Amino acid sequence: MTNEELRLSVGASPGQRIFSVVVGVLFAAVGVAFVALPLVADGLLRRLTGPGDAFTTYEGARDLPPGMLPPGLQDSGSSSWDQGGPGRLVGLCGLPFAVLSVYLVLRVLRTAAWLDGSRLRVRGAFGSRTVDLATARVDAATMPYREAGDDGRADGHRTPAIVAVAPDSGRRITLPLGGMGLATLPPSELRALAAAITTGRPLHGRDGDAHAVAAGLCRLAEHPLGR
Repeated sequence: MTNEELRLSVGASPGQRIFSVVVGVLFAAVGVAFVALPLVADGLLRRLTGPGDAFTTYEGARDLPPGMLPPGLQDSGSSSWDQGGPGRLVGLCGLPFAVLSVYLVLRVLRTAAWLDGSRLRVRGAFGSRTVDLATARVDAATMPYREAGDDGRADGHRTPAIVAVAPDSGRRITLPLGGMGLATLPPSELRALAAAITTGRPLHGRDGDAHAVAAGLCRLAEHPLGR
């Protein structure tokens, strides 16, 4: 095992990052526009119905939808905007889309993992967690993953992963061993993870599961998964 920090091949490729940013920015812009629309419409309505510079003819308000015209210029009825009803709250529906889009973009751009000796650090959208693999409880797991196939359709499958839990703080880290364009991590990285897990561990007792996970990583390095 080396003491030099090793960046693991976890995260999106440059092409995937560019695509995710473009799509995320597009959806975020739509969400922000949906939120801002009631505010803009409210300002126009105040100009229509309030004192001062108000529209008095249809020519002055011809760019507005008929439902947003002042009572004197409407053919019939009045809209919920004029009455200050729930129509002004509709724009809040776009807020979750904007927030979710920003979160997904940050997650794609920031997701990364490093191995420094036996310490594994995984960074997510807003923060990072570090666990010492030499002392943590380590188990094998699988994670759901979806990627685009050759025909452009999303292919759903599960990719292998390791779960490390710090014994003192209960801090939990899940590290996928594949995905984002890779069937599995490179063999050198799998062997480095296995070495970090077995460093200083007894061969028997409670550490038997960790040694089994390390052995599985070595087998995976010898026979990588193909997709």
